[in-house]
Amino acid sequence: MTGMAINKTARSFKTARSFGCLAVIVLAAQAQPLVAQAQDDALRGPLAPHPAADEAIARLKSPYCPGLMLEVCTSYTGALLRDSIQTMAREGWTTDELVDWVLDRHGEEYLAYPRASGTGLLAWVVPPTVILLGILAVVFALRYMRRGAPAEAPAPTDLSSDDEERLREALKDMDAAEEPVF
Repeated sequence: MTGMAINKTARSFKTARSFGCLAVIVLAAQAQPLVAQAQDDALRGPLAPHPAADEAIARLKSPYCPGLMLEVCTSYTGALLRDSIQTMAREGWTTDELVDWVLDRHGEEYLAYPRASGTGLLAWVVPPTVILLGILAVVFALRYMRRGAPAEAPAPTDLSSDDEERLREALKDMDAAEEPVF
């Protein structure tokens, strides 16, 4: 081959190689957003909440939003706690285990409903008992007041003719006094 033919072949090989590198770069640039999107989807968290985690979250008050339940807490740390509970539920933890784990870390005061055993049982028994006793006290007090009240004397219905005449005159005087003067 002549020098010119070799040079032409070398140039076409370089051009083909350049186009090949350019194609690889373009494909890599196209694939990178897809990989990043897949990683972003993984970071978004679970798509479908676990029922055991949802039930545990519904039983707890938030340690990070005073006065709110954990399920409506808007703080970042409240969201992290909910995510941790979801993750542990997916690992096989039961609802009671999840609630106990949160209470061990944060304290019994974050349980939304008192337990129906031990001192928590008082919270379920005392309020209805006090309400019932209050109703009974009101009923007995009303009965006592009714029994102790004096009997009402019947109002006289018979008026003599003199009394009727005095009543009519008094009503006329009242009507005359109430008429506007203008």
